[in-house]
Amino acid sequence: MRRIAAFIGSLRGQIILLLTIGMSAAAFVALLISEDAQAHMFRRLRFQNVVASATDVAHRLDVDPERSMRLLTSDEILGARAPSPGLHVRDPEPLLTALLRERLGPTAAGQAVSGEQCFPIHRFNWRVMAAGIAQMPKSDCWLVEYRDRTGVQRNIAIGLPRFVLPSRMTLDPLYLVLIIGASALLGTLTAQIAASPLRRLTRAARTFSVASDPAPIPEEGPGEVRTAIATFNLMQRRVMEGLSERTQILAAISHDLQTPLTRIRLRLEQVQDEPLRERLVADLAAMHKLVREGLDLARSSESKEEWQVVDIDSLLASLAEDAAEFGADVRYVDGCGASVRTKPDALIRCLNNLVDNAVKYGGSAELRCVRSGSVLEIRIRDHGPGLPEEALERMFEPFVRLETSRSRATGGSGIGLTTARAQASLFGGTIRLRNAPGGGLLARVRLPI
Repeated sequence: MRRIAAFIGSLRGQIILLLTIGMSAAAFVALLISEDAQAHMFRRLRFQNVVASATDVAHRLDVDPERSMRLLTSDEILGARAPSPGLHVRDPEPLLTALLRERLGPTAAGQAVSGEQCFPIHRFNWRVMAAGIAQMPKSDCWLVEYRDRTGVQRNIAIGLPRFVLPSRMTLDPLYLVLIIGASALLGTLTAQIAASPLRRLTRAARTFSVASDPAPIPEEGPGEVRTAIATFNLMQRRVMEGLSERTQILAAISHDLQTPLTRIRLRLEQVQDEPLRERLVADLAAMHKLVREGLDLARSSESKEEWQVVDIDSLLASLAEDAAEFGADVRYVDGCGASVRTKPDALIRCLNNLVDNAVKYGGSAELRCVRSGSVLEIRIRDHGPGLPEEALERMFEPFVRLETSRSRATGGSGIGLTTARAQASLFGGTIRLRNAPGGGLLARVRLPI
């Protein structure tokens, strides 16, 4: 039901439903109208045949009344006879009557009656038998009345072979399925064409929300869609220009701070009180570190690095070996045999920050890779105390640190996780933290394959 609701709620689903229902209804109504018109034409054609037969008999009666009446009474004129006594037109058929009056005058009228009233069962004469007709076929019958030129009332029964129109094709289930199926196919094709530019815009917006350097979208499609894409590209460009300007400002500030900080460092050497001098030098070093890490954080959201295909297993093994060379307890546990298209430097910086955090606050780090469908997940686990659940997401905010005895000992600045997440955004990755079963913190970096 959720999938159905999502389909109906989407633009593609609504286009398909509207076109399928609309075109099916239009085709159904058009076929009904066509069949009604066909039935009307058939009815008019039958009436014209009746009028033609009645006109022929009327002409015979005008030329030789006595002989013609004798032939009618003795059933020697096929398709016409003198009707049963007392049979008269009581409910004229409007269309038939109008056609008869065009040929036989204003007194003419016609009405359909049962075949048995016009042609009762009887023995046919020798002419009918000679024609090879052993039995009168069932027929439709019309009673025609008019006054001839001498004012004599004439009644004629006209019979035509019975013909029944076929049943409506529109009500045939197979026909309905074909109409609905063709409408659904056309609706799907139309929805695919109409929604394709919007899907590209949606994918670009999703990429822009997680990546810091998305490529502009090709401005293709209908005019309204091209305008929307152009506006979106302009927004992306201005956001990127704003980020670049921010980085340049921070870089300029950091550069300008180097000179006064160096002067302060030189002047601190002149302080005679050694304990005080050591504390001041330590504070200055912390200030240097904050400035450097702040600049790194600003630059982490801006990268012109090219995309490359990277073997994740080899990368993780290399990170573990490099960390172990410096005495850190980092182990590569398990691989997934996958290669991904990513930005290698950004990915390495992201993972190095997470590994450094795991070693600082958990004492060790385990690296593994897990693949699930179209998503690859790199997991970095430590065996430290973990974090409170309510603090897991807050730890990604700049300069946020959980004050513990171990965090105070490490002297961190609180921007390692912020920088890691910023680096992950450069290659479209995401980072999540959770407490691992059995203790410790688990950082998960998810990358699309």
